[in-house]
Order: sequence, then structure tokens, then C-alpha cells
Amino acid sequence: MNDIYVIGVGMIRFGKYLDGSVREMAKEAFDLVLKDAGLTKEAIEAAYISNTFWGMFSNQHSIKGEVMLWDMDMNGIPMVNCENACAGASTAMHLAYTAIKAGMYDCVLALGSEKITHPNKALSLSSYAACMDVENFESHLKMLQGITEKIDFKLPDGETPPGEGRSVFMDAYATMARWHMKAFGTTKKQLATICSKNHLHGSLNPKSQFQETMSVEEVMNARPVTYPLTVPMCAPVGDGAAAAILCSEKYLKKLNNARPIRVRASILGTGTHRAIDGVDIGERLVKKAYEISGLGPKDLDLAELHDATAYGELHQYEAMGFCPVGEGGVLAESGATTLGGDIPVNTSGGLECRGHPIGASGLAQIHELVEQLRGEAGKRQVEGARIALAENGGGNLGLEEAAMCIHILEKV
Repeated sequence: MNDIYVIGVGMIRFGKYLDGSVREMAKEAFDLVLKDAGLTKEAIEAAYISNTFWGMFSNQHSIKGEVMLWDMDMNGIPMVNCENACAGASTAMHLAYTAIKAGMYDCVLALGSEKITHPNKALSLSSYAACMDVENFESHLKMLQGITEKIDFKLPDGETPPGEGRSVFMDAYATMARWHMKAFGTTKKQLATICSKNHLHGSLNPKSQFQETMSVEEVMNARPVTYPLTVPMCAPVGDGAAAAILCSEKYLKKLNNARPIRVRASILGTGTHRAIDGVDIGERLVKKAYEISGLGPKDLDLAELHDATAYGELHQYEAMGFCPVGEGGVLAESGATTLGGDIPVNTSGGLECRGHPIGASGLAQIHELVEQLRGEAGKRQVEGARIALAENGGGNLGLEEAAMCIHILEKV
């Protein structure tokens, strides 16, 4: 009587909603998750709410969840505001899970809503720097530059060097991509293969921000950001909201028409001061998730991985144990991570195509996996899906994510 279940999911289509608001999107996702679970709002005993940038854009720095749910008459219940950069929504899910596991509540809401688009595009892009150590920003940039110099990576003629792209996060990902290319022979074409695959998947997802296919050649020849990354290889600016309702096994027994998905593992951790070739945060945390669930990478039918860039997805192939270190590009080119392959990854389109509104992305991953495990994913359905993994990283400190959540879900 100690299992935890997801009994409802809801999300709006991610996109650019210049005239929308954080609270309006939150209400849409809330209405959708209640409908999916077949519950009324009175069933919710506690709520964990994720948002990162509302304070930056609209000065709503505090009581974000209470404000979001105020108009829905969700007053009086315990609410916890979760800010963990890009991992905020999965952190909300983890806290909902732990609260039920502790026996405090039986039915809990996790919700994330984020608005990043703004008439001032420079403000939107600069906001991501808040997900790093802002007081040591310059030293961080110098560290990244030092890695490029140390590995003696020669940029191809005409390619964009670090510091001249659009985002410091893209600089960080590009630095690690160049290290991987130098160490293992990974190619820009392999990264483009990942991106093209995600565009294929996104074209099948009605809730994806981008729904157009792109060939490998189109991705490679697109506008450069920072070598080896081109614009399509990087998650777009966007807005959106997503939610999940979790419950105890005791509560589940009271429901008549539930379509539950069991949470086999829920892990939250933070980064460490590691060397560039040291044990990665994803490797550390997924080992715990596999141990708790009694499963391994060979048991997975699909996964949603944090692909803020195409290289981010490639790296997580290796960190999650889908292939040996250094062989992520080979795995991508084999077709194994495409629909119909051995381990389809980011069937939603991933962050690159489904979109990446920071405070909602982790729960969008859960939405996709629940639909897949229920057999409700339509044209992008993974046949026979029973076990799925979500990995969601947030922020950057040193050489890895500042925070990360990993969830393993199972069809009941």
C-alpha cells in the first residue's frame, strides 16, 4: 500500500503567447488535468507549483503558486513554490511524490507555468543567465573558454566562436560538444540527426511548438549559434503550462475509472565539482533510479531526455546507460532513438521542438510518457510501451546541471 500513481496529466500546446499570462496558462493546464483525472478541485489536498521567470518579467517574485491558483478558488490548501531553473516542474513532481510517500496527503497537484516571450527579445534571451551563478558569471565564461583552448579544438572557417552566439547556455553546451567531438570523433552531422529526429516526432505531436519536419541537411545548414550548434539544434524561447495529479494506492482504490501510471522511481539531486571526464550528475542519479525501481536501461521502452540542445540529448544517451560513453552519436545514426527503434527518445519532439518554457518542461515530459504508457499517443505511439524514463536538468554550475530529476514510470 505504498505505491504512488499519476492519475491525471494536462498541458497546453507550447508556443509563443505574447498576449497570454502565467496565471491564464496555469488555469488551462489545471482544468485539463482535473478533466483527465476525472476529479474536482476539492480532491486536491496540496499543490507544488513551478515557475522561474515571472518575477523577472512581471515582478511577481513571491507567492507565485498562491497567485496562480487564487482565481481558481484553490484557497486554504498547502502550497509550495518550486524554483529549480529548468528542473522546476520535475522538482514539483518529486515533492508531490515524496509528500504522498510520507503519508501526509493522498491526492496532490504538481503544476508548472512559464511565460518567457516578451516584446523585448533581448530580455527574453538574457533571462536564462539567471539560471547560473550570476556573481561569478565572468569566471564561468573564462572556464568554458579555457576548456576549448585546452583541448585545442580548431573551429572550421566561418563558424561562430564561443561568446558570440545568442545564449551563455548554448556556449556551455557547445563547449561540451566540442570536447566530445575531440575525445570521441562525434560529428556535427550526428547532432543534426538527433535534431531531425526530434522534428519528425514533433510533427506528430499536436501540442508541440514546432510541427514541421527538417532534414539532416537543413539542420546542418541552418543559421549557426555557436559551433557545432545551429538554431534548430537549440530549444526555442516559448511559453506554456503542464500539470500532473499524483495519488496514493489507498486513494486509487476509491476511484472507478482511473487510468493510473505507477511511479517506480523519483530522484532529485544536484551537481558536483567534477572534472570534465568525471562521473556526471545524470550517471549518479540514474543509478539510484535504477536501483530503486529494480530496472535498468534495457527495460526501458522509451525516454524523454532534456535536450536543451541536440548535444544535451546525445550526452544523456550515454549518462542514462543507453550506450557506452562516446557512442551517443553512433546510437543516434543507428535509428535506435527514432520511433520504431529500440529506445525511442523524445517522442514529444523534445525541448528542441515541443518547446521549453522553463518552469513547465519537466511536467510536459511526464505528460508525454503518461500518454505513451496509456496507449494514447496517436501517430507517435510507441508500440507496447510499458516502462519509461524522464530526465530533466536545471541550471548550470561548473561542468554540469545545477539540479536534475529522474522519474521512471510504469504501465499498470
